[in-house]
Amino acid sequence: MGLFDLFRRNGRASSDGNENYVSFEYCRRCDANLTMQKGYSNTLPFWRCLGCGEMLINPLVDAPDDIAWICDKCESMLNIQKGFSNDCGTWKCTECGHTNRIIKEEIYLSDDEYKQELNNPYRGMSDSDVIALTQYEEVSEINSRSDVLLVRDIDTGELFVKKTLLTYDMSVYEFLMKHPVKNMPKIKGVFKGDRHLVIIEEYIEGNLLSDLIDNKPMPVKEAIDATRQLATILYNLHSFKQPVIHRDIKPSNVIISNSGEVFLLDVNAAKLFKEEEIEDTRLLGTPHYAAPEQFGYGWRASSVKADIYGLGVLMNIMVTGKLPKEEKAPSPIWEIVNKCISLDPDDRYSDKELMAALDKAREEE
Repeated sequence: MGLFDLFRRNGRASSDGNENYVSFEYCRRCDANLTMQKGYSNTLPFWRCLGCGEMLINPLVDAPDDIAWICDKCESMLNIQKGFSNDCGTWKCTECGHTNRIIKEEIYLSDDEYKQELNNPYRGMSDSDVIALTQYEEVSEINSRSDVLLVRDIDTGELFVKKTLLTYDMSVYEFLMKHPVKNMPKIKGVFKGDRHLVIIEEYIEGNLLSDLIDNKPMPVKEAIDATRQLATILYNLHSFKQPVIHRDIKPSNVIISNSGEVFLLDVNAAKLFKEEEIEDTRLLGTPHYAAPEQFGYGWRASSVKADIYGLGVLMNIMVTGKLPKEEKAPSPIWEIVNKCISLDPDDRYSDKELMAALDKAREEE
C-alpha cells in the first residue's frame, strides 16, 4: 500500500499540417512515456512502469483517500472494490479471494518499501512456523540461486534444501509430504506466508543431469537406463488415486546421486490431476520440454501423458544433446521418442507401455 500519483503531461502532435492536442502519460520517476508501454491504459487504476518498476496510481481513480491498498496476492487495488473500508481489519479481495490484512500501521510511503516487505517470505507466517524455520542455518546458495539454499539442522547437523516459492500448488507439497515417492526428495516441512511458500526437503548429493550432458551426449545404454528409472518414478507419481503430474521434466530437474541412482526434483509446476478440467488453470512448463496442452494447445487439460511428452524430449537430449526437432536420436530410440512426443496425448505411451518399450530397447542394445 503506498501513496503515489500518475504524472501527466499534455503534448502537441501535428498531422497533415493540422495541430491536434493529445495527452501523454509519463512515469514520475524515470520519465518514460507510459503510453508506449505494452498493456498500458489510462483507464487502469494503477500501473507499474515497465522502465523502472515504479507503481503509479491514476489520479482519476475513484477511491476514498490517496492511499492505494493493494492485494498482496494478485495486486488488484482493494479500495476501489465495493464495500471496502480501510478500518475493516481484513478484506477478501473480490478479484482473487485472498484475505488481506488492512492495518493502517502497514502503510508504505514508497514502492521500494512496499516491494521489500512483499519479498519477505515470512510475512503472514504463524509465529510457530517462523520459530520452526530458525532451526535451519544457511550453508550456501544452490546453483547461485538465492531462493534455493543448502541449510543445516542446528541440532542434528543434517543437510536439507530450503526453497522459497512464489509459484506453487500447496496441495501438491502437502500430499507428497504425506505420501513420499521413491527417488524424489522427501518433503520435511511446508510453511506458508502471505505470498510465499517455504519448503524444507531432503538434500540429494550428486550431479545434475544438465551438467553431465552439457556438450556431451550420454551413451545410449546409459540414456535408456536413466529414462527407465525416471519412467518408474513417474509411474509411482501417476499411480495415486488422484495422480500427480510433474509437468517440468528437464535436465536441471534430474540428479544422478553419488551412488548412481536417478532422482527427479522440483514439483514447483506440478498439479493434482482433475479429470473434469477442460484446460489447465495455470499454464506452466519449460518451453521445448512441456507438452502442448500445458500451454493451452489441444483439447483438454494436461494429464499424466504430459510427463510422457517431457520424458521423450529429455531422452532425445540425453542421446543427441539436441531437441528432437534439431536432431533425431538413432533407431530404435527415435521410435520411442517419437511416440512419446505425439501431439495427441492419446497417441503417446502409457507409463507401463513406455517402461516395456525401454526394457526391449535395452535388451537390443
